[in-house]
Amino acid sequence: MHLRAEAILLAVRSHGEHGAVVRGFTRDDGVQPGYVRGGHSRRLRPVLQPANTVLGEWRARTGEQLAALTVELVHSRAALHAEALPAAALDWVTALTAAALPEGQAYARLHDGLGGLLGAIEAAPSAKGWAGSLVRYELLLLAELGFGLDLDRCVVSGVADDLGFVSPRSGGAVSRAAAAGYEAKLLSLPAFVRDGGAAEWPAIIDGLALSGHFLARDILVDRRADTLAARERLVERLKRAVA
Repeated sequence: MHLRAEAILLAVRSHGEHGAVVRGFTRDDGVQPGYVRGGHSRRLRPVLQPANTVLGEWRARTGEQLAALTVELVHSRAALHAEALPAAALDWVTALTAAALPEGQAYARLHDGLGGLLGAIEAAPSAKGWAGSLVRYELLLLAELGFGLDLDRCVVSGVADDLGFVSPRSGGAVSRAAAAGYEAKLLSLPAFVRDGGAAEWPAIIDGLALSGHFLARDILVDRRADTLAARERLVERLKRAVA
């Protein structure tokens, strides 16, 4: 097994005294784990940061063996780890992607979406510039794994207009007329989720509640549920930032 590709680093875990097991997300070959010798050295610590982009080379004698991995830094996002909100966002999206995706399966749209989100976090002067992109990425991940929401028509009446809610059970959109009297039992559907464009903070918070419900129900279950703690920290920081 020999693979050479650019990858977004998702997770870095100590292994032995000096090494590290690293999971990188490549566009064409999906999530690829590898062992980096000297991963905790002074030279490699700044490189092996989640959300950095590296050029990786994986080598193994068989497909079942953990590959030896060498890395070369392509793009560093290490400076963002010094800022509270961007750091919390990077921790969450890399942990989510690492926990949710199976190894060795290509998810090109998701890879591109993650790259776009990381770029937005770098470029935005405030969280409002990238928080909407975070919601869209979470919903894209749900869709890519087979848990996409049905937001085209109302699941009750079949109309395609005035959709303002989502059923927490079916994941289908519900029109405001059909939701009358049941609003408290439904999830809000912010316009930017369905139609795109910019979003104000109340809509972003509603979007996070929407995607978070289905991530917790359908993706981050059993052992992976611990990953949600990173999301809870991020959402609380976002809410404090706009309070």
